Amino acid sequence: MTLPIRLSRPGVRRVAVLGAGSWGTTFAKVLADGGSDVALWARRPELAREISQSKRNSDYLPGINLPRNLWASSFIPDVLDGAEIVFISVPSQSLRENLRIVRDLIPSNAIVVSLMKGVEKGTGDRMSEVILQELEMLPDLVAVASGPNLALEIAKEQPTAAVVSSTSLETATIVAATATNPYFRSFVNTDVIGTEFGGVLKNLIAVAIGIVDGVGYGENTKASIITRGLVEMTDFAVAYGGLAQTLSGLAGLGDLIATCESSLSRNNTAGRLLGQGYSFTDVVKQMNQTAEGLSSVAPILELAAARGVDMPIVEQVAQVLAGTMNPRDIAPHLTTEEDTPAILVE
Repeated sequence: MTLPIRLSRPGVRRVAVLGAGSWGTTFAKVLADGGSDVALWARRPELAREISQSKRNSDYLPGINLPRNLWASSFIPDVLDGAEIVFISVPSQSLRENLRIVRDLIPSNAIVVSLMKGVEKGTGDRMSEVILQELEMLPDLVAVASGPNLALEIAKEQPTAAVVSSTSLETATIVAATATNPYFRSFVNTDVIGTEFGGVLKNLIAVAIGIVDGVGYGENTKASIITRGLVEMTDFAVAYGGLAQTLSGLAGLGDLIATCESSLSRNNTAGRLLGQGYSFTDVVKQMNQTAEGLSSVAPILELAAARGVDMPIVEQVAQVLAGTMNPRDIAPHLTTEEDTPAILVE
């Protein structure tokens, strides 16, 4: 069940955000605008200086003014010093190595929150699972945040909402209260699996939508794939212990709509390039930020096979990525096991 937070204004919290890309910087802004003292880790010293001195991140959020109570550093110990909550926004495939660098620097009683939407290649682990393994933390001190959250729109303070999930309702409530301000509302639930997989799986459907968009197919095709995609997402999440109702909420359907329909979506953009005939290698070269969906296709299909979940949309995306299917032939919403009409429960 997703519960709204009724906020009395929280006291000033010292929070840290690791990762100064578009989403990490945007979420740092959300937290600062909610009243927290925010330290942001930027890998490049010149970017950290720009954020701290000019209150801008021209590489990832051009034209956006950042709050005065947000500062950045490339020196991780300074960023993590005294942090009550640590938010992590790095590429999913580099999370484990980054955690090994910071594990002895994170305060022992800090809450750690994943802002990432991916699964690890090789292990198939969700980001919260990687955090638990590498930091050896209690599950009740780990949370994930997800929802229809396109960074640039939020940075422009366009109203939106998100879900914070933890096995501890108290932890989720603390994080959600910290990540709430006049333009950004956080809700809570305790379905970490459903919330996390919703954020991962919608990226794969968004790549498919981008492909059909790039090919030139219209709204009927896209609506069909989005609708059937939600069924795939729900079947998968439930097979791994998530709740179906989570996938019909902000972390599932809400995120799916935003990511599939917006040109701001990296995964949609990557799919559109594939649909226009670019190879996977060319797409990666053209993208100046990580499209998590491209990295998650293979591990998600492995996890689906392990639980017997049928995912024709993701399978066809994998074929396009591998170059074994012409993008014009992608039509997973038409796929059935037989030529007889499919009986679908939606």
